[in-house]
Amino acid sequence: MSTPSVPSVTVNGDHVPLTGVATHTTALDWLRGRGLTGAKEGCAEGECGACSVLVARPGTTSPTEWTAVNACLVPVAALDGQELVTSEGLGSSDDLHPVQQELAVRGGSQCGYCTPGFVCSLAAEYYRPNREPAAGDAAACDHEHGPNGVDLHALSGNLCRCTGYRPIRDAAYALGAPEADDAFAARQQQPPPEPRPTRIAVDGAQFVRPETLTEALDLITEWPEAQVVAGSTDWGVEVNIRGRRAPLVVAVDRLPELRELSFRTGHVEIGAALTLTEIERKLNGRVPLLAELFPQFASRLIRNGATLGGNIGTASPIGDAPPALLALDAEVVLASPRGERVVPLADYFTGYRETVLAADELIRSVRLPLPLAPVVGFHKIAKRRFDDISSVAVGYALEIADGTVVRARIGLGGVAATPLRAVATEDALVGRPWTEESVRRAAAVLATEGTPMDDHRASASYRSAMLGQSLLRLFHAHPQTQEVPA
Repeated sequence: MSTPSVPSVTVNGDHVPLTGVATHTTALDWLRGRGLTGAKEGCAEGECGACSVLVARPGTTSPTEWTAVNACLVPVAALDGQELVTSEGLGSSDDLHPVQQELAVRGGSQCGYCTPGFVCSLAAEYYRPNREPAAGDAAACDHEHGPNGVDLHALSGNLCRCTGYRPIRDAAYALGAPEADDAFAARQQQPPPEPRPTRIAVDGAQFVRPETLTEALDLITEWPEAQVVAGSTDWGVEVNIRGRRAPLVVAVDRLPELRELSFRTGHVEIGAALTLTEIERKLNGRVPLLAELFPQFASRLIRNGATLGGNIGTASPIGDAPPALLALDAEVVLASPRGERVVPLADYFTGYRETVLAADELIRSVRLPLPLAPVVGFHKIAKRRFDDISSVAVGYALEIADGTVVRARIGLGGVAATPLRAVATEDALVGRPWTEESVRRAAAVLATEGTPMDDHRASASYRSAMLGQSLLRLFHAHPQTQEVPA
């Protein structure tokens, strides 16, 4: 590994060293310690958005994009060499940024605690490349998009407890396009900050960003207790809420070997360190089941950091991605100093938060075989529609020919110690007509799959009932395949 330069972050245009900063320090704590107190800690779990800030990231449709992230989850060490903008850096009381101006004049702030977070999340949407105004006037608004092309989902993950969302929405819909002399818009046309090797050691703990996959594998082989992170959307919660610390944190989020997405002969290859937002934009709907998954996966703030590799790697039984990936017959490519191996995702999970991943292995990518099944669905049952942990999650991928189910894959989450395939239900569907009678029989089988338990999110009986209802919901969502030809 080459010798890294002195760790530092560019904050609101100022070059700030990270000398002596503990490796577990979040970007939020570091910023507030420097007097930039606009960003707040509301939950320390990435659920309220009061801490959101802007980071200059590689873009999918422009060289650089301003990306909103939860500063409470990201270790500031992970921002070494990066450019960061807080609400203070966007504008001042004497020279408000357009987002700040619209929130002010439209009554979008009362106590103001959440406002800086809304400002940063909305600014990321304000600068989103290819944001196209809708035809017509304000009547063109729907429940998600304004006539100016603003997507309100950009604010998911930002909670307001006193202002109310109508004036915030009004401010979002009032925004025009950035002016020609807007420095933040101009910055997006320049190359993003280059990832650089990082090595920070403070009080016996280390944070390392290796340059290559080979170096990362050597590190985790030497340090089996190392914590591998990408977006830190899970590890950040462990640090904040449970006080977890690691002797060595290895950041793999910028490794080029883990950031490729390509359509190849027979499969789609998705790098394990691409964020869900990047995957969503790069796929652009070409994998319909994932297109259904993404809007239901946490919030935009979380998706801007979370990765498929991380969601699979935590081996949580309630992770949202595995049910969809199981339905897609996904495989995981595991890399180690010994080489690579490909494991079907259905064989990857071995127990509660246990997998076949060896101590010296990393998830390099996820493979989705082609062609894709034409009848798909992703159903998430949770207490809140968005930005919540699922009680039950179900992914479907079916092929129906001449009114008969010829292939079925169903992935489940939240009903066992691991994500799993609903094999019995698949068998109950294949070879049978796609009719309500057949589907109801299969739904009764689906309600018996897994080993659901009672907890604070849902009872076991509720989870089982929702499984059966889910299959009926899929059936009624695809009426064009319901009639069996005479």
